[in-house]
Parts: sequence; C-alpha cells; structure tokens
Amino acid sequence: MLSRTADSLFWLARYVERADNTARIIDATSRLAATPISYVGESNEWESALAGAGALSAFKARYPAPERDQVIDFLAFAADNSSSIKNCLGTARQNGRAERTALTGEMWEAINTGWLDLKRFDGVKMDRDTLTEFLGRVKEACLRFDGSAYRTMLRNDAYFFLRMGVYLERADSTARILDVKYHLLLPEGERVGGGLDYFQWASILRSVSSLTAYRWVYHESLKPWLIADLLVLNKQMPRSLASCYENLCSFLDEVSLAYGRQGAAQRVARSIRTRLQNATISDIFQKEGLHEFLTGFIADNARLGGAIAEQYLT
Repeated sequence: MLSRTADSLFWLARYVERADNTARIIDATSRLAATPISYVGESNEWESALAGAGALSAFKARYPAPERDQVIDFLAFAADNSSSIKNCLGTARQNGRAERTALTGEMWEAINTGWLDLKRFDGVKMDRDTLTEFLGRVKEACLRFDGSAYRTMLRNDAYFFLRMGVYLERADSTARILDVKYHLLLPEGERVGGGLDYFQWASILRSVSSLTAYRWVYHESLKPWLIADLLVLNKQMPRSLASCYENLCSFLDEVSLAYGRQGAAQRVARSIRTRLQNATISDIFQKEGLHEFLTGFIADNARLGGAIAEQYLT
C-alpha cells in the first residue's frame, strides 16, 4: 500500500471518530446545562465542553467568554476550527473520495450521506430540538461508517490503518474528557460527591456512552475512582484507555506481519499498554495523581501518533 493511501485512511478514521466524540460532548453538555439550577447550581459546563474537545485555547482567542450558542457554533460549524464537526466530516469525506477504491460502497455511502445531511444545518441559534436532531444525525453517520467498516472490509492493511486511527483518536478523547472533570468542571468550593458532582459525572459517562456499562460493572452509585477505573483500566469497556491500546497493539502487530518488520511504533504502543496493564486505580490516585497520569498518557498517545506517521505514513 502507498503511504499516501495509508495516511488518508488513518486520518479518515480519526476525523470521523473526532466528529462523533465532539457530538457526544455537546450532547452531554446540553443535557447538563438544561438541568434545573436548583439541582446543579452554578457551573461552567460549556467551558468544560471546549476543554474536553481540546478547543478551549482556540475559542478564547476568538470569544471573550463561553456562551451556549457560540460554543455550539465553534465546536460544530466554525470554518476556522479545524476540529469542528463540519470540518472533520468534510475532511473525512475528502480523504474517502481520494481513496475511494480502498473503501467499500457502504462505507462511502455512510460518510457521503452524513456530509450531505450536515449541510442542512447551521450554527445560528439552534434550539434544543434542532440541536438534538443534528447531533443524532452526526452520531448515526459515524456509527454507520464504523459499523460498515467492521462488517464489510477485508482484514488487510487498509483495515488495519483505519482501525489504528479510530483507537488512537478515541484514547485521546477519553483521556481529555476524564481529565477535564478534575480540573475544570467542578466549581471551586463545591462538595465532591454532592448533587452537582453526581450530575457532572453522569454527563461524563454519557459523553463516552458508558453510563449503562458503569452500572453493569460496579452495581454502585457514581464514584469518581470507579469511573476512572472503568475509563482507564477496564479492557471490557470499548472506550477505555486499556481497551484502545489492546487494539492498537493488535493492529500494529498485524501491519508488522504484513510488511515483515517492526519498528518504533510497535515499541511505543507496547510500552504504553504495559504501563496500563501494570497500573491500579489506587496507585494512580495515591502515588501519581489522576491529572498527572492522564497528562502523561495524552503526551505518550501523541508520541505514538508521531511514530506511526514516521514509520508508515510519510
């Protein structure tokens, strides 16, 4: 496979996953913002949405303060935000069209239809029903693309690079969303475990589609250390860091078998997976701190992305 084709497929998957993650963040934030103030008090949930999407600095360079309509427009539609949903799906569609022969018909239909549906919406004063419809269509398009890839692609190098893009992007998103909770979402002076804390943790789990999974695994009320355990170390949870790296190592090994050699990307992925396998949630909280652990993970995840690019995509 040409490195150009591998690069297009890798980034096609990353942009689709990023669009889905951003839609889920907006959806969860909108739910939290709509909760009666008597339940949750004053909070800065729209700022947390920007931080979870990795767009806070870019937004602050453009707007003085995070307000609902401005945040939704910036995260979903802004042309000058390269990670907006519109830009992500548009770039994904361009990559898919450039490598049309590497995709199945179902995959192209999913990404093309999703893009055409998106063009019916804009970011001007989206009421609650319109926002719900828009986010639902984005999530449906991303799920259709992901599902059609899983069900229709040959298990060859094209599939492996596509899935590596998915899991690298998913790991970054999960780590950022979890880190935001500890450093931005809970207002200063608010009691941990209080009503506001509960609603915010529930919104975090909804943003990664994990609220039901949490109840199945732990059979307890929402507890920060158990939520962190689910999203960091539980390999059964598809969006956890541990699950993402099990898959990344597996697909990198498949690529190395296909091309007959291994390199830095395999070594970096295995070292991160080993760190996750050897960690316990109590050690993360007590010895290192969750914020420090997640900050280090995000940097290591970016390092793996660079190693994959250098080894295969350039």
